[in-house]
Amino acid sequence: MAITLLLSVTFASAQIKNSKTEIVKIYGNCDMCKSTIETAGTLKKVAKVEWNKDTKMATLTYDSTKTSQDEILKRVALAGYDSDKFLAPDATYDALHGCCQYEREAKVAVSTEMKMETTTTENHSNHANHTENTVVKEQVDTPLKVVFDTYFLLKDALVKTDGKAASIISKDFLTAADVVKMDELAMNVHMVWMKEMKGLMVGSKEIVATQDIKKQREVFIPLSKSMYELIKVAKYETPVYLQFCPMANGGKGANWLSKENAVKNPYYGSQMMTCGKTVETIK
Repeated sequence: MAITLLLSVTFASAQIKNSKTEIVKIYGNCDMCKSTIETAGTLKKVAKVEWNKDTKMATLTYDSTKTSQDEILKRVALAGYDSDKFLAPDATYDALHGCCQYEREAKVAVSTEMKMETTTTENHSNHANHTENTVVKEQVDTPLKVVFDTYFLLKDALVKTDGKAASIISKDFLTAADVVKMDELAMNVHMVWMKEMKGLMVGSKEIVATQDIKKQREVFIPLSKSMYELIKVAKYETPVYLQFCPMANGGKGANWLSKENAVKNPYYGSQMMTCGKTVETIK
């Protein structure tokens, strides 16, 4: 087994540049767990995970310039498997096959950290010992601020019916999204980011590729839906308004996000600038 593991790690290292190898504990039971853990943690030419069901130890080999141990373990946690650093969401763990539901061990330090990141400001009694930095993190997930700011600039370009500006700004949006360090996101934000990231990237690439304002506005509909899901958990430094136009999207209606309560319609611009209303305030 030792020789096989050594050969496997050596091969993985040869495929991954700037490779770094670490061994960590990941909880699980069976071969099905092994498959899920390794699939969740592995990224082609970036990271490889090999897990031993007997020892519960995982060998992580990864490009240290592109990812980190924390980022790998977060992906594994999102698949349902605890490590000593990150707890899997309860719902994800509960959804595992019966034979995969390993005995969970309390990890006080991790659960305390997660509580600090996700507890709302409504529980004032629990905030007595929080630092100012902790409160800020609860209000806005800083690594995503540039993504949010660029989205609002894109919305403004569509309000002005400026397809060229929208295309340029979408390129900036792609750059902002691409440099987000997932290991810096709170776990609940990380989960939504992983779910919505692909759609955001695809949508913004479509807007980059065209200056056709009609096409850009069509793509902006699902992009705004993903941004809404993200900003609900990550928050923003000021209130954000979810607005709705009943005439957009061929009469089906469509939403968008704005930093202003006053309606400025990105789907029609000057044709029907004030068509719509605020339907939710995200504080």
